[in-house]
Amino acid sequence: MQRPAVTAALAAAALVLTAGCSSGGSDAPDNGKSAESSPAKSDGTPTGKPRAGDAPPKEGSASVTKTLTEDLKSPWGLAPLPGGDLLVSSRDEGTITRVDGKTGKKTELGPVPGVSPAGEGGLMGLALSPSYASDHMVYAYFTTESDNRIARMLYDEKKPSGQQLGAPDTVFKGIPKGVVHNGGRIAFGPDKMLYAGTGETGDTGLAQDKKSLGGKILRLTADGDPAPGNPFGDSPVYSYGHRNVQGLAWDEEKRLWAAEFGQDTWDELNEIKAGDNYGWPEVEGKGGKEGFRDPVAQWKTSEASPSGIAYAEGSVWMAGLRGERLWRIPVRGVEGTVEPQSFLKEEHGRLRTVVAAGGDKLWLVTNETDSRGTPEEGDDRILEVTVK
Repeated sequence: MQRPAVTAALAAAALVLTAGCSSGGSDAPDNGKSAESSPAKSDGTPTGKPRAGDAPPKEGSASVTKTLTEDLKSPWGLAPLPGGDLLVSSRDEGTITRVDGKTGKKTELGPVPGVSPAGEGGLMGLALSPSYASDHMVYAYFTTESDNRIARMLYDEKKPSGQQLGAPDTVFKGIPKGVVHNGGRIAFGPDKMLYAGTGETGDTGLAQDKKSLGGKILRLTADGDPAPGNPFGDSPVYSYGHRNVQGLAWDEEKRLWAAEFGQDTWDELNEIKAGDNYGWPEVEGKGGKEGFRDPVAQWKTSEASPSGIAYAEGSVWMAGLRGERLWRIPVRGVEGTVEPQSFLKEEHGRLRTVVAAGGDKLWLVTNETDSRGTPEEGDDRILEVTVK
């Protein structure tokens, strides 16, 4: 695997902007009422008013400013702590490690009991409680012998290294598990509700079954109950028709964005609206079919295979596994077609997770040790990236 030392050239993407983008701006969901598509020109690009705020520059940039830490094993989830340190999960080892945000020093908090790594399953997404300052709760999405579930654990920094995690308190269980397509990303939204991206485990029929938890984005309270205002009554399902969602992020207008793996043709970036159907397995990528919401952007699977996403400087930044690059998709103040850009192509290998680090900074997690990469000395790493 080549990782050129020179700065990666900007890469053109096979991307389509669709009329499926509509602005939000409220903490509350839209109660299952799908937003109407914006009027579109004959070529399919949206017309009408630009989104609020200044659009990011047409030509962006992304450069690695430092390597924070190395020698991580199968890193997956990343959660910034107050004060600048980071929590990172190991999918295959089932442990959580604290990384000093300045020195990169690693301290293992301990294992998460009940994790059963296999295939693409294991200890995946991490999120801090909205009340972390007072309750010190860390949420984790992980695979067990029987399902995928979400649990919260008390993090006690005063205890010895390796013993700082309390017993898992399961808040939500019963998400289908499989060798592949386990989803795994969790995040608290601007409404302080817990969102989770799930996969259909290779059983494509689950994605269109609104009674199944597979192939969905779920919206829950911090205690794991279906969130008030969800589109399907007393159900945790927020959107459906997904194949494998592993990226969740909100912009300053409180719009939810999600990255999704395609099968053989198109990976997707979607703007998520409550109650909408995102097409899988009836549609992969932009289909233009009635009843399905088209992605905002699509890529060849060889160029992306996206996992984590983050929002910074007016753009969504998307980490690519198979594509081994970081994608920039401008979304603030954008009207019509924009040219996406890719950065860091084949410089750092597979890229699993990207998290906003404040201002023009991102944290980027490589993923060469997940059994599908080609590990080199020092893999895996957390990189600090400066973007615009």
